[in-house]
Amino acid sequence: MSRVLSAVAWPYANGPRHIGHVAGFGVPSDVFSRYMRMAGHDVLMVSGSDEHGTPILIAADEAGVTPQELADRNHRMIVEDFVALGLSYDLYTRTTTRNHHAVVQEMFLGVYENGYFVEQTTFGAISPSTGRTLPDRYIEGTCPICGADGARGDQCDTCGNQLDPQDLKNPRSRINGETPEFVETQHFFLDLPALADALAEWLDEREATGLWRPNVIRFSQNILSEIRPRAITRDLDWGIAVPLDGWRDNPTKKLYVWFDAVIGYLSASVEWARRLGEPDRWRDWWNDPDALSYYFMGKDNITFHSQIWPAELLAYSGKGAKGGTPRGYGALNLPTEVVSSEFLTMEGRKFSSSKRVVIYVRDLLSRYQPDAFRYYVAAAGPENQDADFTWAEFVRRTNDELVAGWGNLVNRTANLIAKNFGEIPAAADLTAADQALLDHVNGTFATVGELIGRNRMRQAIGEAMRAVAEVNKYVSDSEPWKLKGEDERERLGTILHVVAQCVADLNVVLSPFLPFSANAVDEVFGGKGDVQPMPHIEEVEDLDGGPGYPIITGEYSDVRPWRRTPITVGAGIAKPAPVFTKLDPSVVEEELARLGG
Repeated sequence: MSRVLSAVAWPYANGPRHIGHVAGFGVPSDVFSRYMRMAGHDVLMVSGSDEHGTPILIAADEAGVTPQELADRNHRMIVEDFVALGLSYDLYTRTTTRNHHAVVQEMFLGVYENGYFVEQTTFGAISPSTGRTLPDRYIEGTCPICGADGARGDQCDTCGNQLDPQDLKNPRSRINGETPEFVETQHFFLDLPALADALAEWLDEREATGLWRPNVIRFSQNILSEIRPRAITRDLDWGIAVPLDGWRDNPTKKLYVWFDAVIGYLSASVEWARRLGEPDRWRDWWNDPDALSYYFMGKDNITFHSQIWPAELLAYSGKGAKGGTPRGYGALNLPTEVVSSEFLTMEGRKFSSSKRVVIYVRDLLSRYQPDAFRYYVAAAGPENQDADFTWAEFVRRTNDELVAGWGNLVNRTANLIAKNFGEIPAAADLTAADQALLDHVNGTFATVGELIGRNRMRQAIGEAMRAVAEVNKYVSDSEPWKLKGEDERERLGTILHVVAQCVADLNVVLSPFLPFSANAVDEVFGGKGDVQPMPHIEEVEDLDGGPGYPIITGEYSDVRPWRRTPITVGAGIAKPAPVFTKLDPSVVEEELARLGG
């Protein structure tokens, strides 16, 4: 058994999340975490709402509310949506907690005392019309390195290089298109060059494992070639104060949201342990060198998880060129794997809330089963290349694969048992075909489990669904509905027992992908509907006296083990209702009409 940290990207709380967000980090991390628990590992799955930075200020101004009010509203909405999608966080929290502020400031002090910050005078971008600081990501222009248009003020997605907004050619504000003014300002910079060798050594070790997706490891190594100090403070009045004399009480100097947000993985772990009443329990995942940690996000966040966050961890632990010693948190573990997904587009277009090219999680779940969407993401999501969500493909996969494949096997098996026995029958002597099918299905535990453990979700669910097809073929070939004579009853019972065992096995194998239906299928076959524990919302008080807020948490220790459990002969089976809802083809036209064609 290993301790496994599932560190899931922190969604930005400037609005509700759309399906492109959760396809990249939400569903993949949940499938992985559920499987790891079933395989016997001690999993800690954490995340929260990222609530600082200028975009929150801008969105709050547009909505006519304070930044805190906007963050409160959107955090609650995200929490509700993620629970509805079944994301099994041990703790989903937020960055406006006093616990998070304290952990971020402790990390800052550790890095500062070890000498990995440099203070520099630089240029800050100001909006001429409002006088407000423009964040790097709200400035676009032409990349000075590769010449691509649409480069952001912090990095160019085309060539992957880190940028400063004043270096852009023809810079413009994404908010209103105006040309920003650049003024001198004093900031702290993370001394990435002093950490470059340690980062390179870590990435080379990670490459040698062969676990990382090739595009992620290559991108991560390439950005080291242009490494330079990176600003970690901003001219803002919304964020976490710099914990130094002369800075602490300055209302317009705050820590950069990306320095702050990635520390959330640690602060959420600390908060989880404190709420558990074991305040040092987080150390089992962060100080034990044998613990594993997997970070899930979209590809636009690779830089922050394979460079900035590891650099912060190395600097705090004193493992860069300048040496140093860790403060109270001790030497902190670097990521085992950065699990980055590619982008999801929709009907061939990029997601855009302003252009109504968007499907919000809440909107989708109000009309469709969460497992239908989870299945689509697992089978056709942007795992290692960009993927396009279309309503036609969503309907096709739901009807032709989920309903006609797995749903059909569940329903026909339950109906045959209910009609002929009313309970799970005993098996008599097995034929070679019976045993071969049982062995094949039992083998999916190893095959599918190994693929999920390596974050190969599409291959994993493909193997599971091939096994579903094999069992469906066995039923069709065996034709149990033709076995009506009394002298054939023993054989009928054996066939249905074999199929019921295969359904029970495959229900466990598919349960990390389809947790809601796994519990429903379990009930159909006489179980308690407890294959997959589900998350819930709790209203909590801030641990350090701040305002209360909702969290996602759950009790997952009683999860079904990742292995065959013999079915119970005699368990009552009634005529079932369909577990999955078949979609009418008219759904495609209706949904395209909602999008404006």
